[in-house]
Amino acid sequence: MAKFLIVGLGNIGVEYQNTRHNIGFDIAEAFVAKHQSQFKVSRLAELAEVRFKGKSAIVIKPTTYMNLSGKAVKYWMDIEKIVLDSVLVLVDEVALPLNKMRLRPSGSDGGHNGLKSIQEILQTDKYPRLRFGIGNDYPKGRQVDYVLGDWSPSELPVVKVKIDKCVEVIENFMTIGIERTMNEVNNLEFIL
Repeated sequence: MAKFLIVGLGNIGVEYQNTRHNIGFDIAEAFVAKHQSQFKVSRLAELAEVRFKGKSAIVIKPTTYMNLSGKAVKYWMDIEKIVLDSVLVLVDEVALPLNKMRLRPSGSDGGHNGLKSIQEILQTDKYPRLRFGIGNDYPKGRQVDYVLGDWSPSELPVVKVKIDKCVEVIENFMTIGIERTMNEVNNLEFIL
């Protein structure tokens, strides 16, 4: 049975819940909930298992905090014997507007500490990632406050729609592969 590792990036703790930076956790939770599974505390991460159309996914929310996400990714890849192409990292992206998302097979960390950690520990940037646009509507020097801030009420409807779409992207990644899935989602624009 094909096995995947789905990694939602975020920070543990109530103060980080529902913030832009924790969208990776939110997507992972929506995917797990849709498939009637649940997270349990495990080594370096909260972990859930999902079966979908003959495929199996280990879904993790690293408990290492964002800056050490790579430790959890490497640990679970090794334990579960999951190859790099079968890893999908879910991450917030300030370089994309809120109405966009991008699926990529590889790429730079773009200054994102979670991706930076994964790249350092895996010694490669050749792992798939789904970048959830959060926009960059903040004054100069206020990026940290913005990404660690809550969604505004006006943003929430599109965030919800995009989370649901991300769940579909994960399912398609597992079943039809990254190339076809990229063709389906990378040009989508969500109505704000």
